[in-house]
Amino acid sequence: MRQLALLCALVGVLLTLASAAYGDEVQGPGWVQPDIAYLKAAPGTQLTLDQARTRTDWQPLEERTPNFGYQTEEYWFRMTPPATPDSQLLDISYPQLDYVTFYLVENDQLRHTEVIGDHIPFAQRPLQHPTFLIPYELSADSDAEIFLRVQTNGALQVPLRIWGQSALFDHIALEDQLHSLYYGVLITVIFFNLFIFLALREVTYFLYVLSTFGYLFLMASLRGVTFQLLWPDTPWLQNTAVLIAVPAAVLFSLLFARSFLRLPRYASRLDLMVRISIFCNLAAIAGVFLLDYNASIRLSVALAIPSFLLLTIIGPLLWARGSSLAGFYTIAWGLLTLGSIITAANKYGLIPNSFVTAYGMQIGSALEAILLTIALAARLYQEREGKVSAREAEVNAMAARRKAELRMMEQALHNPLTGLPNRTSFEMAINDLINRHPKQRLAVGIIYLTNLQAITKTLGHRNTDRLLELSARRFNSIVSELPGVYPIEQTDRRAFHLASLESATFGFLIDADVIGQTPRNIVLGLEQFREPIDYLGMQLPLDPQTGVAIYPEHAQDTNSLIRRAYIAQESDEARDRGLAYYQPTRDSYSADRLTLVSEFRQALQDKALALYLQPKLRLHDNTVVGAEALIRWPGRKSPVPTDQLVAIAEQTGLIKPLTRWVLEQAITVRGQLLEHGHRIGVSVNISPNNLREPDFPLYVQRLMASQPQHRGHITLEVTETSMMLDPVNSLRALQSLNATGIPLSIDDFGSGYSSLSYIKQLPAGEIKIDRSLVSDLPTQSEDRVIVQTTINMCHSLGYQVVAEGVEDQQTQALLAEMGCDMIQGFLLTRPLPLGELLTWLDGRAADGARKIG
Repeated sequence: MRQLALLCALVGVLLTLASAAYGDEVQGPGWVQPDIAYLKAAPGTQLTLDQARTRTDWQPLEERTPNFGYQTEEYWFRMTPPATPDSQLLDISYPQLDYVTFYLVENDQLRHTEVIGDHIPFAQRPLQHPTFLIPYELSADSDAEIFLRVQTNGALQVPLRIWGQSALFDHIALEDQLHSLYYGVLITVIFFNLFIFLALREVTYFLYVLSTFGYLFLMASLRGVTFQLLWPDTPWLQNTAVLIAVPAAVLFSLLFARSFLRLPRYASRLDLMVRISIFCNLAAIAGVFLLDYNASIRLSVALAIPSFLLLTIIGPLLWARGSSLAGFYTIAWGLLTLGSIITAANKYGLIPNSFVTAYGMQIGSALEAILLTIALAARLYQEREGKVSAREAEVNAMAARRKAELRMMEQALHNPLTGLPNRTSFEMAINDLINRHPKQRLAVGIIYLTNLQAITKTLGHRNTDRLLELSARRFNSIVSELPGVYPIEQTDRRAFHLASLESATFGFLIDADVIGQTPRNIVLGLEQFREPIDYLGMQLPLDPQTGVAIYPEHAQDTNSLIRRAYIAQESDEARDRGLAYYQPTRDSYSADRLTLVSEFRQALQDKALALYLQPKLRLHDNTVVGAEALIRWPGRKSPVPTDQLVAIAEQTGLIKPLTRWVLEQAITVRGQLLEHGHRIGVSVNISPNNLREPDFPLYVQRLMASQPQHRGHITLEVTETSMMLDPVNSLRALQSLNATGIPLSIDDFGSGYSSLSYIKQLPAGEIKIDRSLVSDLPTQSEDRVIVQTTINMCHSLGYQVVAEGVEDQQTQALLAEMGCDMIQGFLLTRPLPLGELLTWLDGRAADGARKIG
């Protein structure tokens, strides 16, 4: 509403000025519009004054102002000036006439002649004014006539008034005020939008500056101001400027409208039409230099009318689609187009001269400039509001994103179940402590709940999750009381001294030096860990095992410290005592081990392994009755102990093919022993993993069935400890093997914690006493008691007894006195390859023969 009120006020001001400056009256204060007769010369002819005066085809002018449109012929006009003796001026207010010759004839005598026009230098005008002002004086009571000869290539219109001298100057002052207002409006608009463009660097404002400047330059050129001020001595340049000004103004208007209304984005078809109009007006500018004046001005005006109509149509179409800015644009361009049409129709002679017809384009462009400036200001306000809203939305989005990021960081750094810091946080805490205190010893502890899986199978996952939450809070509380413990995460609201690494694994950090100073507190903490948790009315033991690795002794990087703490947690010591420190000598997961596994797998495929044999001696007749097959890797530069090879095979899944290879090789070895006359048995160690293989008993049965000569002479040895890992399945597998007549032996007896009731159920025929009880037999009376008791017990149960690790004759003698059946150890010989064992057996047989002889 404010915009419309401003528009109405501006229209009122202009109409007021118009009524004061111009009108259709034939007479006003200080001026008169005489009756005019006109004469049109034949095409291509020029008349002299005398010829024109004597012509009889003069015609009275019906309109008040001569306006014949675009004509190139010569026209003559005749009028009678007012019969006053005052100084008078003839005002021809259209400055675009090429040649105008003024003749004052008084009492049939030529009294005054002036030749003016826009093809004549500006300085030759009798009065320096953009329009044509011709002063003259009349004698009292004279009979006077004024003749005008006009020839032009443009629109032939000759608005005439005869003024008194003082009245004309008042009129010029008023008209200059009107034009100053117009120019001031446009210049203000230009600089206002130019400053906005320089501030915002948006091309729309620059295009509007060009558009407004185009109208300013056009109006100034049409009125002759540019001729007077810029190039008064070069009329051709003025005419060229007029020709260029029209299509240039239209061109800039098209470019501005295209950008302002965002036609490429919202109206592609209209944008195509605008681009075609732009191309046509560019062609019109080129036509200035290729066509004559009359054709060029006609072309420019002819293109301006449809171009402005197109620009006027665009506004309502986009306005109807909901564009508020298009409303301003529609009104502004409607006024400008209406003014342009009125001016163009006036140039073509279709409508008579008046203030509105003569200055229609100025009025329309002024109103258009003001309205579009308001529209641009509104757009600027909307854009600013939009940017503020966008900024607020961006700030809100950033806040929401920040909140989401913090939530994601919280989730990424904490266990979703226990709420404790997770492995990532634990690693970050270790790195931070190492970086801040590189010379300080740091203990990395890992707690694993060994009984959690059994609890899950009993109570289900939901109860286990709840139990983990309770355990996490309890363990965090216990760890936080340990001396020297480091917080893994600490804020103003909470502190965590425990991290949740996996579902059943936790981690903590302690000053290693403090551990050594207060070992009692550590032991008390471990005892608290091992206490059962009261849940659902049950006391549930979690059986935690703790492993510790020390920085920098055990490792100097976070990953290695955690890995080695895990290794310590999995050790036998951790299972027995609940706590174990990492020991490099017991690390079977080093990089060297990975290389060893790869090489071992390849050696098994390439059959690069070998069986060594260690004989068993029967004591009562000093006869070799068997040999234990032991795996060796002869081709490797650094030897690998047999127990390490077996452990690798068990951990990597190679134990199945390895055991089968050993059994097959044992049969081959016994076959060669038989060929050399040594009827002894061969013992083969099997893994508890083999006992868990469903097809292992069947495989052994088929193997023995295919080699019946070895049935009963291939003994399978299984350790006491390995059987206790899975006693039910081990017993079932051993019973299946025994049922087919395969001898069984219990190896390393006395090194574990097997139940005597369980041992009694085993279908074994032989017990091998572990070397740890035999090696110190001569010096340790306790060991002698244990061994004697074991031998007696085994005999009572029907077992043969073999003593391992016999290395001296004193031990052999003691075992013989105790009633031990057989011995095995370095006293006889180290494990030998088959060839050397055959030699050893042959030599022993020869020695026995000599003794008998």
